[in-house]
Amino acid sequence: MTTLSLIAGNCERGVLESGPRAYFRSVLFASDPLKGLLTSLRGIWLKDLEGSRVRNGHNFRVVAKVKKGKKHDYPWPDDIDPNSSTPPLSYLSSFKPLAEKPKPVTLAFEKPLVDLEKKIIEISNMADETGLDFSDQIIALEKKYEQALKDLYTHLTPIQRLMIARHPNRPTVLDHILNITDKWVELHGDRAGYDDPAIVTGIGTLDGKSYMFIGHQKGRNTKENIARNFAMPTPHGYRKALRMMKYADHHGFPIITFIDTPGAFADLKSEELGQGEAIAYNLRAMFGLKVPIISVVTGEGGSGGALAIGCANKLFMLENAAFYVASPEACAAILWKSSQAAPKAAEKLKITAQEHYRRKIADGIIPEPLGGAHADPVWTSQQIKHAITQAMEVYVSYASLIAYCVGVQELRKMDTAKLLRHRRLKFRKIGGFQEGIEVNPERKRNMKPSDANTPKTDEIVSEVDTLRKVILEAKEPLDPTTNKAIEKLRQDFDQELTKAFISMGLQDKIQTFKLELSRSPAHPSNQPLNLPLKEKADKIMQEVERNLARPGAYLGLKKKLQKLSMVSKLIELKEKSGKVKAEINQKVPADIKAKIERLKQAQEKLSRGLPVDENLAEEVKRIKKDLENVLKSANLKIVGVTKREILSAPPDLEERVAELNKEISEEIGRAAYGTGLGAKMEELKEEVAKGSNPERVKKLEAEVKEGIFAAMNVSPLKEKVENLREGLASSTEAVVESKVGADNGRLRD
Repeated sequence: MTTLSLIAGNCERGVLESGPRAYFRSVLFASDPLKGLLTSLRGIWLKDLEGSRVRNGHNFRVVAKVKKGKKHDYPWPDDIDPNSSTPPLSYLSSFKPLAEKPKPVTLAFEKPLVDLEKKIIEISNMADETGLDFSDQIIALEKKYEQALKDLYTHLTPIQRLMIARHPNRPTVLDHILNITDKWVELHGDRAGYDDPAIVTGIGTLDGKSYMFIGHQKGRNTKENIARNFAMPTPHGYRKALRMMKYADHHGFPIITFIDTPGAFADLKSEELGQGEAIAYNLRAMFGLKVPIISVVTGEGGSGGALAIGCANKLFMLENAAFYVASPEACAAILWKSSQAAPKAAEKLKITAQEHYRRKIADGIIPEPLGGAHADPVWTSQQIKHAITQAMEVYVSYASLIAYCVGVQELRKMDTAKLLRHRRLKFRKIGGFQEGIEVNPERKRNMKPSDANTPKTDEIVSEVDTLRKVILEAKEPLDPTTNKAIEKLRQDFDQELTKAFISMGLQDKIQTFKLELSRSPAHPSNQPLNLPLKEKADKIMQEVERNLARPGAYLGLKKKLQKLSMVSKLIELKEKSGKVKAEINQKVPADIKAKIERLKQAQEKLSRGLPVDENLAEEVKRIKKDLENVLKSANLKIVGVTKREILSAPPDLEERVAELNKEISEEIGRAAYGTGLGAKMEELKEEVAKGSNPERVKKLEAEVKEGIFAAMNVSPLKEKVENLREGLASSTEAVVESKVGADNGRLRD
């Protein structure tokens, strides 16, 4: 700080007395550093100096501070060592090494490995403390750890690979770029007012050749993730990427894109700024770029946010990367109403690199070290560099993807037409396009979801009707087939109910309720639950009913519930009917039973057309009257009487059956003797008469049957048999009809 003291006293040279106002002149001070200050002081009216002439003898002082200017903070140091191996361009990048090493993160499926690591560390510490030799034990544990790591990472499920792709310590795009480039300078801005940090762009050299690098950038910690918006770009980011692509297209730089994003940022502001338009514009523009494009999926690639920089000639994926149209959590929430079904959704979506390579969406899989890319980031980056170099130097021409291999060609030497054609064909081939085959513009495609696994109403009604007839017409306890069908229906309902509980998010609550119910003291089944358990059960039931009441929700469960409730009512009705019959049979006297039996025999004679006694009608009336008296004595009220109709065959059925049997016999005879099988049949008769070996007889029978069947014209016969069956089915009707009502044959207590 510099202090200036201006003293007015007996110095006539320092004060100009020209009226009540006075000016300080810069001539009082000849030092150059103070000129700026004095210039700023010039023009200040010193009103306080009125009347303070020299004769007053008073002094006054003006104090001013001159602040030292702050030095500009350049990204490079003042004294750069000319012999340093650090390239000067690295000082321009804001991506610096972390001050603290990231903490290790253990995924859920890696917990068995953590136990082995702890044992190895404990034994190593014990060896250091005691001085004993535990090298054999440590080596054995290390081998066991390596084998367990290999077994675990060679049999990963899709959801486990997705967890690795989202690992917090997984190397980011800038990590890979700085590991593989010789020189690198980052370029910023979309020239429209913003620089989206979620997408990084820049020019770098790879083996002396310049490339344009574009990629989604995640953070290495929470602070960076917030700054980078978790690699979810806004429209500004995609427009920045498009600007750099056009720049590379103008200068002839090949484009390398790195994909690692859960998707485009879907907030209200991004939608207002045209998020969908920015992605769509990038998709269209990338198919017109005249330079080679290579995309590498380093982590997860989500939907259009990844595809907006992924329309490339070559698409590579790291071994544990994922590429999807919707995240497994979102898919599970849509289909199964719960994100807990994400593992199942991950398997159905086919999101892994292996699945994409099998379907020829990805052109290659870049290996990762055991434990994921974060286990050895530099090695992983070198594998990416090798894949990019191989794709640029030696490339199979597009014709090999269509019909046959016509040789290899350097991607750099491909002309513009071939390059653009190859890029278009790569994506058209995914959609089923084939070179040389015309596409029918009139072809209609059914976009409706498949109804193969959806239960139809007609099928449900037919199943219920079948079970209804079987249950009501059964005189004895239900046969095993019917019991099996009912049991299967119950199992299907239980499975559907379990899925519904999972989708409603009630699985944990139900398990907790079951556990509390098992721990509660035993109580009779006819007594209600204690108050806390009853309240929990009521809450669960209310939530289930609320979810089931939503229109269009859980249709499969509702249909199965309807079927099961109907079958349960029928079984209950059958059991009640059986009890009533048993009670009536006990109260009917033996003489009435004998009369009923004689009545049945007479009825059978009538159905056969045989003569019966003339007094049969009178006897029937007497038996009915006696039976009514018995029922009234048992406190049962008869509200109606129904007639039992006996199924009778059509009158010409026997003639038609006989005629058909005759035709079949004639056809068999024609086939047997018209094709030279007569000798074989005679031989068979002789063998049977002799009592020959049964195997020999069976062999001859099989040969004769095969020959006859091969020679027969069975089509007309089959048609006649089917016609006969249809006629019989249409002419006969099921008579047994059990109707619940007050005026149609129901017995009441």
